[in-house]
Amino acid sequence: MRHIGTVVGTGVLLLVISACGSAQNAAPGAGGGGETLPTATSSAEPSSEVPPNTSPGEVPPDGKPVTKLDANALPPDQPRTAWTVGDGKTVGVVGQEGGCGKASASVLEQTADAVKIELLETTPLTKQMCTMDIRFPPLTVQLSEPLGERTVVLTSRQEQK
Repeated sequence: MRHIGTVVGTGVLLLVISACGSAQNAAPGAGGGGETLPTATSSAEPSSEVPPNTSPGEVPPDGKPVTKLDANALPPDQPRTAWTVGDGKTVGVVGQEGGCGKASASVLEQTADAVKIELLETTPLTKQMCTMDIRFPPLTVQLSEPLGERTVVLTSRQEQK
C-alpha cells in the first residue's frame, strides 16, 4: 500500500512528459502552438544522366572522367571529381551542402583553354533548425561546345538567401 503513491506519481509524471512532447511537435493552429520544423531537401535534382546513388568522388558508369581538372580553389574536404556525359557538352561535378543548404553549379566562363565552374551552397537568411549532415550531390552544367581538351576549373562559395 505504501508504494501505491510512488506508482501513481510515476504514472502522472509520464503523462505530463508525453503531453509536453506532443505540444512541441503540434502544427500551428492545432492547439499546441508549436512550430512546423523544416524538412531537408536537396536542390540538386537527380537527372537521368547522373545517378543519385553515385558516391562522392566516383564517376557515374556512363560518365567519362575529366583528365584536366584544376580544383585548387576548393576546400580541402570537398570531392574533386568532374566528368562528361554524352557528347561532352554536359559536365558533371560533385557539390557540397549541409543542413538547410542547397548546392548548385553554374558555368562562369568558357574559353578555348578552360571552363570555369562555380559550386555554390545557398543557405537560408533566417535562422531555422537544420540537420548537421553534409551531403555531396552530383550536379551538372551545360556547355555551349563539347569540353574536349579544355581544363575544368572549379571554384566554390557560400551565399545566404
